[in-house]
Amino acid sequence: MQKPGEILEQIQRIAGEMQNKVGDAIRNSPAQDIEKNVRAMMSQGFQKMDLVTREEFDLQTKVLSKTREKLEALEAKVAAMEKTQ
Repeated sequence: MQKPGEILEQIQRIAGEMQNKVGDAIRNSPAQDIEKNVRAMMSQGFQKMDLVTREEFDLQTKVLSKTREKLEALEAKVAAMEKTQ
């Protein structure tokens, strides 16, 4: 009868061998080429969409917020000037 430690080692060895075999199968399969082709197609599609990065979006959001604040302040000034006339 095998000890629990030996059984665990055997399971780990078998799992490691299976993982290596699956890795080899994936590396040798056309899946890798398919992934490259899909990534290239997606990249081209995103370039056509004229997307911006998250950093650019966040920066423009801040600029828009400041501009909106300035506009509201100017509108308040104009309204106050119209009341005094």
